[in-house]
Order: sequence, then structure tokens, then C-alpha cells
Amino acid sequence: MNFDNRVCDFSFSSVGSIQFGLGAKRLLAKGVDALNSRKPLLITDQQLIELGLVKETLSTFADTDITVEIFDSVTPDPLDTQVVAAVELALSKGCDSIIGFGGGSPMDVAKLTSVLAHPSAQSLQLSDMYGVDQFRSGRLPLIQVPTTAGTGSEVTAVSIVTTGNSTKSGIVNSILYADRVILDPELTLGLPAHTTATTGIDAMVHALEAYTSRRLKNPMSDALAIQALGLMSTSIENAVRNGQDVEARGRMLYGSMLAGQAFANAPVGGVHALAYPLGGLFHVSHGLSNSLVLPHVLNFNSDSADDLYSQVASTILGETITQGGGGLLADYFNRLAKRFGIPTRLRDVGVKLGDVERLAEQAMLQGRLLVNNPVSIEMSDAINIYADAY
Repeated sequence: MNFDNRVCDFSFSSVGSIQFGLGAKRLLAKGVDALNSRKPLLITDQQLIELGLVKETLSTFADTDITVEIFDSVTPDPLDTQVVAAVELALSKGCDSIIGFGGGSPMDVAKLTSVLAHPSAQSLQLSDMYGVDQFRSGRLPLIQVPTTAGTGSEVTAVSIVTTGNSTKSGIVNSILYADRVILDPELTLGLPAHTTATTGIDAMVHALEAYTSRRLKNPMSDALAIQALGLMSTSIENAVRNGQDVEARGRMLYGSMLAGQAFANAPVGGVHALAYPLGGLFHVSHGLSNSLVLPHVLNFNSDSADDLYSQVASTILGETITQGGGGLLADYFNRLAKRFGIPTRLRDVGVKLGDVERLAEQAMLQGRLLVNNPVSIEMSDAINIYADAY
């Protein structure tokens, strides 16, 4: 196939290695050993402790000389103070590697901890890191083990933290790519239906926005995004309806990872920019936040991205769509949310009509995301999109 120079000139980055398969969690100890680590810090949350997933996974270290320390205080939309606490623990215990174990929140904290606990980062503060490529540093060896199929954080160089009372700040730097990723569908079995639905839609949004990104879209990210959408659109309903469906869980986990690789290189846009304030101000989960604003951003973008949306719609709907893809996708995701019984209106999650302008103001702070949207979103546009979603 012949490409012109515009299409051929691109760069693509990803993690060091990926291990996928049922029971792959049992390879974690070997992965730590291969990184010459003897005291990793595993970063996770209380729910995974209570479910027994951490204990089960750590049993693979029983016959080794590796001592695993645990930081289990991560919450959804992790706070900057949690990152600081994880770093302090890593330093006080002399940890020589970091393991992110859980959804996007523990993995995001793990990325930042791996940098800030490294000897080269002694003078680096978390606040110095916000933005794109704002720092240079080494990091401790990093392994990521996702337990949900949604964020794709295991294969991205992005970390999101909540600063102050409500503002979400992003950190983007290639040093955040993990050395190893372990993907085990068994870790996602039994995930609650609501969480499966919202994280699954989140992953589909990653692929959709990567495919339509105004910046850095490239042939590799396109191929990954389309494959991800094909996998997840044919698996998400089975995964939600039957938490023990190993095949559906595996396809969702694999698809989420592919989507993560896609948007790590062709970044997300308007949907995420308008979703973040819902998490920061109203503590709505990230996946649900995306789902709530998605149809309305699709409608707003439709005229400018009709060809690309029609290509995505063809993949998801399994038929050739030549025009009107944005509207068809908006309808598809709205119907999907209703079938899963998740909220479809902002009013359903506690947002009042009077909050719309405040949400729009916060969305305008997400410049690193808005610049990727197929069409510019101004303050007045954001207000209208939120009002439509209300």
C-alpha cells in the first residue's frame, strides 16, 4: 500500500512488554525478579484487598526472596496527597520497584510514584510535573496489572490526579510507560455489571476519540482503535450480562489495552475534556462521566467528522455506513447505556441546570485535550453540550 509522506511520517510509543492470558497474574513474581527487584511496592485500593484479589496474586511470591510492601489507600479520582503518601512509603521502606494493581486510579498513582521515589527525583515535586513533558527524570522499574477493562492506563504515558478540591490535572511524559504489563482476564471475572458497563464504554470512547483525533492520528493508532472497537462492541453485552464469561472478559481486556495504545499516541479530545469536570465536581466515575457526555459531543462534532464517524459506525454496527455516522453512534451509545441501566442524563447524577456554566469553565481548563477534538469547542459550545446532556 502506498502512503503519502503526511501519513507515513509518525512516531509510535508503547510499553516494554505485554503478557496476556488466563492465569498471567502468576507471572508477576517472575516479572519482578526479571527487573532485579527485591522489594516492590504494590499500589492498589481497599476494594481489591477486600475481594481477596491482592492476596491471591501475592501468593505467587511465597517461594521467593522478594518482599512486597502494599499501599492500599488509593481512591477513585486519586488525590495528589495519595501520590505523596505512596512516595513516602516507597522511600521509607526502600522499595526498588513499583507495581500498579487495579483500575486506572492505582495504575496512575503507580506511574507517578515510580518517578518521585527514584533517586534522580529528589528535587522534583508533583506540582512540577503537571502538563506535557514538563520534567526529566529516571524512575523505578514499573509493572502494571489492570483488574478492569476500561482505562487502558497500563499502556499509556498519562496520569490523572485530583488537585485541590475538584480540579483534575494531567501529567504526560514518556517516562511513565511501564516496563511490563500483565493482562489476566481472571482478574476481571465477577466485576460488577455497572462497573463493567461504564469502564467498557470508557474504553470504547478511548478508541473512538483516538480514531478521530485532530492531532497525531496515524495508521498504527487507527488500526489499533478499529480492532479495539470491533472486539469490544461484540463483547461488552456478554461481559455485562455474565461476569463469569471468560471469553467476553478477555476480549474486553484485550480491546481496552489496544484502545489504550491507540490514544496514548493519538490523544483523546472533547468527550474526555467535558467528562473530567463531572468527576472533579460531582465525583461521578470516569467511565460514567464519559458515557453521559459522549452522545452530545458526537452530535456536536458530527458535521466536521462525518467520514471518520461513519467508518467507526461501520465497525460497531457491522454494516456499511457512508454518512451520518455521528448520529448513529450517538444513538448506539445512548441505547447501550439504557440497556445497561446506567444514567443517561446529568440530572440523574446530581447535576443541576445551574451547574452547567461552572462545568463549562472547568472543561475549558482541559486545553491539552480540547486541542485534539475534531472541531474547536469554545465556552459557549461547552455550555450548550452540557445543557443538551442535562
